[in-house]
Amino acid sequence: MRLVIALTAGAIFGVGLVISDMIDPARVLAFLDLGSGQWDPTLAFVMGGGMLPMLIAWRFTKRMKTPITGGAFPSPVSTGPDRPLLAGAVLFGIGWGLVGLCPGPAFSALLLGGWPVWVFVVATLAGMAGHRFMFDGREPGHASP
Repeated sequence: MRLVIALTAGAIFGVGLVISDMIDPARVLAFLDLGSGQWDPTLAFVMGGGMLPMLIAWRFTKRMKTPITGGAFPSPVSTGPDRPLLAGAVLFGIGWGLVGLCPGPAFSALLLGGWPVWVFVVATLAGMAGHRFMFDGREPGHASP
């Protein structure tokens, strides 16, 4: 059941990215280019539209004892920003600003975006595999369980 819910949520997310045209790196780069006079606020509306359902979900989650699919809610690993989080945010931001893609839109654009999107997705998967290999399932900066 968890897999079905995850795949459905991912498919809805991907379709939303395609409909909103967030799979177009030029649109994202136009959002990030504040000084050119060609600023495109579309991404701000997409982000805002994503926050509303999340706020509702958090309200419901606070009242629940366990997730709908069973198990337990994960506990936060840390209480604030730490070095790995900040380093990851900086790397993500640099990559996003350079090419206008992040993993969600890139996977959604695989069939429409041409070879640059495929290169990005392969690099993303290689980075994920490298992280797993380097940290053997533990998060960097945290003690292993």
